Amino acid sequence: MKAIQHHYPPEWAHCYGCGYLNPMGLHIKTYWNQEKRESETRFTPSPHHTAIPGFVYGGLLASLVDCHSTATAAAAKADSEGLSLETTPLRFVTASLKVDYLKPTPLGPELLLVGRAKEVKGKKVVVETELYAEGTLTVRGEAVLVQIGEGFARP
Repeated sequence: MKAIQHHYPPEWAHCYGCGYLNPMGLHIKTYWNQEKRESETRFTPSPHHTAIPGFVYGGLLASLVDCHSTATAAAAKADSEGLSLETTPLRFVTASLKVDYLKPTPLGPELLLVGRAKEVKGKKVVVETELYAEGTLTVRGEAVLVQIGEGFARP
């Protein structure tokens, strides 16, 4: 299965968090489960993602929620309209991001992000994302995302 981000055309693939063309980026990959109508991303932070010894830096966690949510919005929009991301690439950008840090997120284990669209309306999608470390919910985010058009990233 191809990650949602790998459906983005090259002009939309430079994001630090999820852009496959950013050589210094995180390269997160999000997958859509059509049956459950939810997305999943797995990411293992590196030692340099430390906030204080043993815990992940909150800015990284917010970035993961952000990029995971934009991909979830694309998949949810495609799903709601019966489109295929293979033939109709969709890309969303963040209009608003709220992140709640529920517990410190330990550094070391693989993190799991799960996203669900709460609302799909026109060019706007609202996504709720949960981030888990070893099965424990540590971060919850809500993002309002807006669909961009074809010429968005072109000079």
